[in-house]
Amino acid sequence: MKIGILTASDRATRGQYEDRSGPAIVDYLAEVVVSPYQTVSRCVEDRLETLVETLVTLVDEEGCGLVITTGGTGPTPRDVTPEATEAVCDKMLPGFGEQMRRVSLQYVPTAILSRQTAGLRGRTLVVNLPGQPRAIAQCLDAVFPAIPACLKLIDSDEIRTNTSRFVAHPTK
Repeated sequence: MKIGILTASDRATRGQYEDRSGPAIVDYLAEVVVSPYQTVSRCVEDRLETLVETLVTLVDEEGCGLVITTGGTGPTPRDVTPEATEAVCDKMLPGFGEQMRRVSLQYVPTAILSRQTAGLRGRTLVVNLPGQPRAIAQCLDAVFPAIPACLKLIDSDEIRTNTSRFVAHPTK
C-alpha cells in the first residue's frame, strides 16, 4: 500500500522552517501500521490549485490508497486544504473532522476553529489533519481505528494496525 503525506505550508516550502508535521505523520504510521506500506511525501504551498494538483497526483498517478494531509485547515484566507479536498473528492466524510475536533477540544479551546475533514476519491481515503505537530497523534488516534474499515468498504488496499496500540474497527 502507498500512503501519501501532504504538508500544506508556505513557510516550509520556502525553507523558512523545517516541516515537522509531515515527519510526525511518518513517525505515527511507523508506530501504528504493521502491514507493508510505503510513503510518498510532498510539501507544497498553501494554494488551492497546487493542493488540488498534488492531491490528484498522489491518488491518480502515485496510486496512494490513503492520503493524509497536514496544515491549511484553519480559518485564515490562506487555509484552503479542506476546499482542495472537497474539489477532488467524490464523497465527503465529515465524521472524521467532527471526531478530530471533539478530541482536540480536550487540549485546546481553539480546536473549534479547525476545519479538518475527509473524503473519498475513487478507492482512496483523504484525511485532513491540523498543521501543529503535537496535534497529529491526537487527531490520528481519534480516527485511525476507523481507517482500515473505511479502506475495506471502498475496496482499497488493506491496512493492519498494531493491536497493542489500538484495535481497528472490524468490518464484515
